[in-house]
Amino acid sequence: MRVVSGQRSAVGKIVLLTFICLFFVTSSFAQTSKPSIAEQANLVTEFDVNGLKVLVKRRPNSPTVAAGLFIRGGARNITDKNAGIENLMLSAATEGSKKFPRETLRRELARTGSSVGSGVNNDYSALSLATTRQNFDHSWEIFTDIALNPAFAVEDVQRTRDQISTGLREQETSSDNFLQVLQDRIIYVNHPYANDVSGTLETISRFTAKDLIDFHQKLMQTSRLLLVVVGDIDPKDVQTRVAATLGKLPRGDYKESPFPPLDFSKATLDVTSRTLPTNYIQGVFNAPSPASPDYYAMRVAVAVLQSRIYQEVRIKRQLSYAPNAELDSSAANTANIYVTAVDANQAVSVMLNEVNNLRTKQINEETIDGISGHFLTLYYIDQQTNAAQAGELAKYEFVGGGWRNAFSFLDKIRQVKPAEVQAVAQKYMKNIRFVVIGNQSAINKEIFLQNN
Repeated sequence: MRVVSGQRSAVGKIVLLTFICLFFVTSSFAQTSKPSIAEQANLVTEFDVNGLKVLVKRRPNSPTVAAGLFIRGGARNITDKNAGIENLMLSAATEGSKKFPRETLRRELARTGSSVGSGVNNDYSALSLATTRQNFDHSWEIFTDIALNPAFAVEDVQRTRDQISTGLREQETSSDNFLQVLQDRIIYVNHPYANDVSGTLETISRFTAKDLIDFHQKLMQTSRLLLVVVGDIDPKDVQTRVAATLGKLPRGDYKESPFPPLDFSKATLDVTSRTLPTNYIQGVFNAPSPASPDYYAMRVAVAVLQSRIYQEVRIKRQLSYAPNAELDSSAANTANIYVTAVDANQAVSVMLNEVNNLRTKQINEETIDGISGHFLTLYYIDQQTNAAQAGELAKYEFVGGGWRNAFSFLDKIRQVKPAEVQAVAQKYMKNIRFVVIGNQSAINKEIFLQNN
């Protein structure tokens, strides 16, 4: 999944996905006291202002406040002709607004200890604010002026364009980054995700300030937006502020259409030949979205796979330093196995053997108990900041079946049964599509395509 963050971005804490560590925590999930789902959900107030959905999560005594203005659509908002325009538009908006041009904005943010940022991914995008409770009044004024009245000064647009273009040029200099680029090109062919939300050198170079103004006007409709605020702040106060600012935007009539499924009808292998000291390999397979009932069993299955791959590939055989397995959290979702190895055939053979073990043999209850403890620890680590909690609510609202599901994650992980883990492995861990950068003559196609 593509994720692009702005330069002074607090949204990195909002839209970037949580990661899976390489070790398991052994504390028992069942013995850990935590608020009930209802108690957590009761901390959130939901209301509507002229079609703009607003979520306010109150955290008493929190000294900071985080806000995210999320825009629906993601890759659905663009085409191959204007790919990256939303990324450039949002990044340029955070450079300055009508009331707060760049130098004034930088001075006020520094004075108040606040930050603004932007980020885009395949499913949605965001403008973000991180500030202190003491300075929320003034920071809200800055944030809403950026959202409603971005200056799009020529010099700001060019500066942002240069920054994005530099990042795009560097994609092919890192083999790991280029591997991801190649994977996206192959997996997302004929899919809306094929429209790169970060942009291309060709598209980014031709957008004008007027293009950004026009695109901003198109997106700024309340039916496209979601506002999430987290901190020690009264929801009624937020409602009043929204009514006086963002709530005055036109409503529009945006209706979000579901993404079509990705194509995993057969296993594939694409090799890009490069003279490198090792081979870079990623195998991608289908996965349920966070809105699917299968998602939680799949989270457990991928965590088990990750642990086993690490043990077999690195610890036992020392074939690679950091073999991995990951599950994304996109609307059109995927999971993957990854390795860098000189002996690519042996490393992949070992990894596919572990995939096959998950498909043919049930894990035991003790393994799930250990993984529940692992997810418990990561969950609370990831939820320490207000920005992270705002991001979690938005993610579940957009791709997870509704924001309330953000509070049921741990319970649903705990309820997963061994048979369900085997079932999702059989259903999804097949027809793996491999992308390789390295020595083409050293790749045994039969090994890579054995899983189907």
